[in-house]
Amino acid sequence: MYSKSIELEKFRSFKGPLIDVRSPSEYYKGHMPNSINIPLFDNNERSIIGTIYKKRGREIAVIEGLKFFEKKLKLLLDNLFMNIDSHKIIPENNNEISIRIYCSRGGMRSQSIAWLLEKYKYNTITLKGGYKTYRRWILDSFSKKWNFLIIGGKTGTGKTRLLTLLEKYKYQTIDLEGFACHRGSTFGGLGMKEQPTNEQFENKIAEKLNTFKAINNIFIEAESANIGKCKIPHEFFNQMNTSRRIEILRSEENRLDELIDTYSVFNKEELKESVLRIKKRLGPQRTKIAIESIENERWDLVCRSVLDYYDRCYEYEKVGKENITLLDLTDKNYDEKILELINNVL
Repeated sequence: MYSKSIELEKFRSFKGPLIDVRSPSEYYKGHMPNSINIPLFDNNERSIIGTIYKKRGREIAVIEGLKFFEKKLKLLLDNLFMNIDSHKIIPENNNEISIRIYCSRGGMRSQSIAWLLEKYKYNTITLKGGYKTYRRWILDSFSKKWNFLIIGGKTGTGKTRLLTLLEKYKYQTIDLEGFACHRGSTFGGLGMKEQPTNEQFENKIAEKLNTFKAINNIFIEAESANIGKCKIPHEFFNQMNTSRRIEILRSEENRLDELIDTYSVFNKEELKESVLRIKKRLGPQRTKIAIESIENERWDLVCRSVLDYYDRCYEYEKVGKENITLLDLTDKNYDEKILELINNVL
């Protein structure tokens, strides 16, 4: 029974629990998806050890770390065993499944936990170079050449719904708004979970990219560079801007119906706050109409009052875009029949 430090590609191929032993703040900033955070040191302890390392050297910092480790050993083991047990791993009978452990650089934190688990007869592996190696792999992913096909269209044309349909029928898709937990507009955060950090947003995109065949089309909804507080990686966004684009066309009536279905379910006060965030751009008259219409549940007037604003924003963002194929989906149901129309323009 022994711990191996292995390269990222092989590390990712193993089955079994994935344990991140970095501090909670490191984990929050960014982590490998599906990993479990079982920190060797909490945020304060890590800060103390780091300060000692800088001022008094590695040896004294290690001794201080061992003191923290000794105090929390039972709690740490309880957390480890609870998560390992959920994977139904049996000691001495887990040759095909290893407990995967990583820290920041593949150093003492991950190696210490691996050593501890090996004393209980578990197979363990650690990630050579740690999370920093993983992040280099993430960023390198965005520099590769991908065959993006962008789905564009004005607000209310149902781009997200079309992307979901393509995903359902096993087309290669990336839902940037889903990863960012934001729809990209002033109303974009309504009903969504808290946005991830930008680093974790990048991790999610790259992980999805690396499940694809690069030669096949990858469908992505057209976006601005920022989706809420999340920023699309620069190289990735540049490829989006130079990729082929399908422009969805729908009637104003279709678009209004789409917007009403999407936003009428939300709390009135949240909707008003969203309108007020763009009041300078809407102007006093349209802002007044939108606020009053929300209060009176005149959802058609609410949507009409902001539609012109978003149309002008969209036309500005589309300037300079080339290689655009128009696809008129006016009065079309968003079901599998639409896929024939999509395939016809590929």
